[in-house]
Amino acid sequence: MTTSRSPGQLLTALRAAPPLVQCITNYVAMNIAANVVLAAGASPAMVHAEEEAGEFAAFSGALTINIGTLSPAWVSGMKQAAKAAARNGKPWVLDPVAHYATGFRRESVAALLDLNPAIIRGNASEIIALAGSESRGQGVDSRDPVEQAEGAARSIAAQYGAVVAVTGPVDFVTDGTRAVRISGGSPLMPQITALGCSLTCLTGAFAAIASDETFDATVAALAMFAVAGEQAAQEAKGPGSFSWRFLDALAALDGPALDAAARISQA
Repeated sequence: MTTSRSPGQLLTALRAAPPLVQCITNYVAMNIAANVVLAAGASPAMVHAEEEAGEFAAFSGALTINIGTLSPAWVSGMKQAAKAAARNGKPWVLDPVAHYATGFRRESVAALLDLNPAIIRGNASEIIALAGSESRGQGVDSRDPVEQAEGAARSIAAQYGAVVAVTGPVDFVTDGTRAVRISGGSPLMPQITALGCSLTCLTGAFAAIASDETFDATVAALAMFAVAGEQAAQEAKGPGSFSWRFLDALAALDGPALDAAARISQA
């Protein structure tokens, strides 16, 4: 494992000084994403209006942008927030949801990539397409295996100077030089609407308390998600009971427990 601070150490730091995280996410994700961030110990703010998004990003600890439900006004707010985050030295995370599906989405993501996200998180199909290759994605669903996206992730990381996370049954994280895989989670997780979008917001929470360690922050967020998912699945009867158990598992984790249970290997 090639990180300077462990996931557990970063979780302890997050809980000691809960950061404010501006989450520009989609309508479907707002509730579960806010609850995930709260369960982890941070403070979410679902602020997206173009009239205030930039001003809010200036004093937030970090910004996350998810393009799940786009409109021209939302894109304007996203751009203003990303520019303000950059001006004020705040890390921001891009979640390019189904960016390959329509011209509007492709144009929006291209403009956001030019604003230098610190972290890019997506499923395998999204990352493969973002690198300019042909994916098998359908809508928001990934039809490609994570391992097939690893080369694309390394390429994107080198091109944009960002940490890239490919999430799936086994997650992959790289900054173009370092790379790790994170195991855990549960097959029930894809059955919960917007859980991946929530992971993007959680990644922003960790980035807020480790803005100069975005690789470590990304690994910590994904490891916490994987451990909580694995634990929640042990007693869950289906996606409904898994959902609340997952929030409870996130809230119950502490630093030592996270480090003891996380399964992270060099890639």
